[in-house]
Amino acid sequence: MSFANHTHGPKADRPSPALLRRGQPPALSFARARGQDMAEISPRKRIWGWYFFDWASQPYNTLMLTFIFGPYFAQTATAALVESGMDTEAAKAQAQAYWGYGLTATGVCIAILAPILGAIADSTGRRLPWIWLFSVLYFVGAGALWWTAPQSFSILWALFFFGIGLIGMEFATIFTNSYLPELDPDPAERGRISGSGWAFGYVGGVLALVVMIALFQAGDNGRTMAGLTPLFGLDPATGADTRIVGPLTAVWFAVFMVPFFLYFRDDPKREAKAYRLGQGLADLWETLRGLPRHPSLLAYLGSSMFYRDALNGMYTFGGIYALGVLGWSIIDIGVFGILAAISGAIFCWIGGRVDRRVGPMPVIVFCCVVLILTAVLIISLTPTSILGIDFGEGTAAPDIAFYIAGALIGAAGGALQASSRNMMTRQGDPERMTEAFGLYALSGKATSFLAPALIAITSDITGSQRLGITPVVGLFILGLMLLAWVKRDGDFAK
Repeated sequence: MSFANHTHGPKADRPSPALLRRGQPPALSFARARGQDMAEISPRKRIWGWYFFDWASQPYNTLMLTFIFGPYFAQTATAALVESGMDTEAAKAQAQAYWGYGLTATGVCIAILAPILGAIADSTGRRLPWIWLFSVLYFVGAGALWWTAPQSFSILWALFFFGIGLIGMEFATIFTNSYLPELDPDPAERGRISGSGWAFGYVGGVLALVVMIALFQAGDNGRTMAGLTPLFGLDPATGADTRIVGPLTAVWFAVFMVPFFLYFRDDPKREAKAYRLGQGLADLWETLRGLPRHPSLLAYLGSSMFYRDALNGMYTFGGIYALGVLGWSIIDIGVFGILAAISGAIFCWIGGRVDRRVGPMPVIVFCCVVLILTAVLIISLTPTSILGIDFGEGTAAPDIAFYIAGALIGAAGGALQASSRNMMTRQGDPERMTEAFGLYALSGKATSFLAPALIAITSDITGSQRLGITPVVGLFILGLMLLAWVKRDGDFAK
């Protein structure tokens, strides 16, 4: 399917009156009208429009999930539970459990629906209406979190709307990722485009985080990191300086999605009149039943399932590890996160260029090896030693080593995800690409519980938070082993 033939909006459903007045057949008039519309959108604009989705959506991960709203939820839920009579330590554990249950429910929903919706979209050729729908969910879910003040805090409300926004982000990502093969016919160029897009998204996430902590989030002294009182007179006593992260994330997304919607068009299949749930489900069932006939795709879905789960485990538990093992403060962890994001942006861009030259497979293998070695380094850290070498009390060496580890996680993790996205374009059926990315999302969510569960069990067995991280090494190794069955250009290469 040629990207140059995409259409969008009301004009996509009918030929222009001018062309019809010339007496041309409706089908020909429709095709020429569509061609004239698309001629105004250059390939460069389409690529930049696609980049802006990553820029627009990344703050949900950076601000909501990791650095601002997640900790706010845990803190506020703990206070609410203590006020209801629960012991402080039990309240902390219960708040963490609620957060985990919320993310689990969201992950299950995404895992079940992602390939189904992808199949339906592929059966009609329409993706933009779905992206509009999930963009609305993103905006509403994020914006509604303004109403989570400590004085009237509802755990169920917070989890519900956070989940709505997260579902919106994840599903919109599936549909926008499926456009990647159409941005350039050359598979090598797609690696560069994917890496640059991921890097652009990282930059957006860092900038949004800087805006949040410099202009809104108050510290213990009532002032932001820039030494200002929170903008708009937001009162820290009501959590307004933190709750603003929801509307900020929503508005950021709405503003920076404009280039994407300006420069993308759909190419609906002529025989499709409406969304066909039955046909979409039938196509999905045929795809699942046929996976054994496509061993490269099957192996890649399994491989990426394990190494992406390991990477998510490193992301999720990195801050907790630093807090518990090295005794870091929240500010230290914030600096750690910014360093990791900046490193990720730089090396996503570099990784995209390497991907263009040698393909995604070498990049994926190299990044997995780097992450394995980084995990081993992290596991070896104590407040006084690195890799069993004792530096004595008061040394800063383990802290420096962990900052280095953070930079490596950002660099290798970002490049790994960007090249993995490009590899999926080689493994999936070109005629069913949205469905393929739905399966990719399914494989990413199907075992999303695995790394946290293994880390928890290992921590219990060993009684060591440090040794509890060891399962991520095994998951990376499993992912590497399965790559041996993955063909460079997949099963569908002609």
